[in-house]
Amino acid sequence: MASGGGGYGDPSQKIDYVFKVVLIGDSAVGKSQILARYARDEFSLDSKATIGVEFQTRTLVIDHKSVKAQIWDTAGQERYRAVTSAYYRGAVGAMLVYDITRRQTFDHIPRWLEELRAHADKNIVIILIGNKSDLEDQRAIPTEDAKEFAEKEGLFFLETSAFNATNVESAFSTVLNEIFNIVNKKSLAVSEEEQHGSLAGKKIDIVPGPGQVIPAKSNMCCSS
Repeated sequence: MASGGGGYGDPSQKIDYVFKVVLIGDSAVGKSQILARYARDEFSLDSKATIGVEFQTRTLVIDHKSVKAQIWDTAGQERYRAVTSAYYRGAVGAMLVYDITRRQTFDHIPRWLEELRAHADKNIVIILIGNKSDLEDQRAIPTEDAKEFAEKEGLFFLETSAFNATNVESAFSTVLNEIFNIVNKKSLAVSEEEQHGSLAGKKIDIVPGPGQVIPAKSNMCCSS
């Protein structure tokens, strides 16, 4: 399990792994708010639209290893799509976000997923996130619809609220733990094949091999 490992990380501590995770989805679904809640435990009611690309980091401990999560946030507007290939390069995890109160943001998810799979490694760890679960009375997308889509596409799935922090930590933990498990298996294989095969302290862009499928975790499908 992941833990904060001394709050939000000691900048002087040794880093074992760096994992790049990207946030994608339509404008105003709450990507920046999810990131702010996770990286700084903040929420701003007057948040402005993201311009271009921004990223935040948070250091945590998984299985006694220090992991720096480098989380990239991009504008959802079409005019910023030119950053696509550089944005996805090196990403080992992705959070595909829609707003549970706006049907079109969910209807656009297949397009975002297609773009992600076109530019990122095909075995990148992906979680589908239905954000703004605190606005249940305005819900436009049933949880079951999203759960069914996630299972069909082999994605993890959670509903979150950046406003009240529901499932934000769990969403990132799900992705980062899955990446960590994949990297650990790869590191072990490399170490067995090469006596000097240490990967510690380097940026890791390792993803599952072609024969390894990321399972849909039905027990991660939650609503709140």
